Amino acid sequence: MINTKQRAYLRSLAQKEPVILQIGKSGITEAVIAQAKEALLARELIKGRVLEASMLTPREAQDALCTACDAEGVQVIGNVFSLYKRNPKAAKITLPK
Repeated sequence: MINTKQRAYLRSLAQKEPVILQIGKSGITEAVIAQAKEALLARELIKGRVLEASMLTPREAQDALCTACDAEGVQVIGNVFSLYKRNPKAAKITLPK
């Protein structure tokens, strides 16, 4: 669990990150979950977008991916959401205490 200071730090880092995950009309599929897990392992912080054709809201998509990937939701702005999961073997992001 991350605290508010850590979440604020991750939000500042997420501004510079590109959107690498898109949720379309198919919703959260096994392929989307696999892509998110792989990206979280490599980057620790990822951004996703929910397309207009999707039946999910950005908050629902973020919550579903957080549960499936055992990640933390950082923020939701418009149709874009951010996820964070610390890499246990080689952490790239050092969070403030």
